Amino acid sequence: MLFISFEGIDGSGKTTIAKLLKEKLKSQGYEVVLTREPGGNEIAEQIRDIILSKKNSQINPWTEALLYIAARKQHVSEDILPALKRGAVVLCDRFMDSTSAYQGYARGLGIRTLDEVQSIVLGTTKPDLTLFFDIEPTAARGRMKARFEDEMDRLDLEKQSFHEKVYEGYQVLISEHSDRIKVVDARKSINEVLEQVSYYIDEVLTKLQGNKNDD
Repeated sequence: MLFISFEGIDGSGKTTIAKLLKEKLKSQGYEVVLTREPGGNEIAEQIRDIILSKKNSQINPWTEALLYIAARKQHVSEDILPALKRGAVVLCDRFMDSTSAYQGYARGLGIRTLDEVQSIVLGTTKPDLTLFFDIEPTAARGRMKARFEDEMDRLDLEKQSFHEKVYEGYQVLISEHSDRIKVVDARKSINEVLEQVSYYIDEVLTKLQGNKNDD
């Protein structure tokens, strides 16, 4: 029915909002599937463990990117597409834009190159709406420092300069896909952020309902 992805640099608060949104949409009568990437099912979660392990600091950028895409393909075929076909709202914490921003831009593999690879692997499966949680990298890192270090994964522990490059990559994606990617001010309170997110989602749901009525 509706596929929504949540994007942003680590510490942007998207995961918290995704959980709150799930409960809100369920209370409105929707079937909601909340999932994450990399992961979402047994095979993809095993790939996640490899990607995010602190032991794998020497992983090649292309190996990293292809592992993300492999996990995504499994996730799409096993979980996302079946949920959409039965009429559910799918909320996904990260999707293809993360790979474009992190590996395509920040790792230097090329956004368009990875977009092409993902299009070949994933076909036409793309979010109907992507919400980018906008917060400056320095502020996001401040939030991250509130976590215990043993809870931080390999990407969490990347240098500040890397996270700034990721943020720049997202800005490129937003400029190129402004019809799909909507910016949410993640600096605001949780309630204010949830209100912004709800506005964008209600807009899409209203449009979908209108299309059904036209049919």
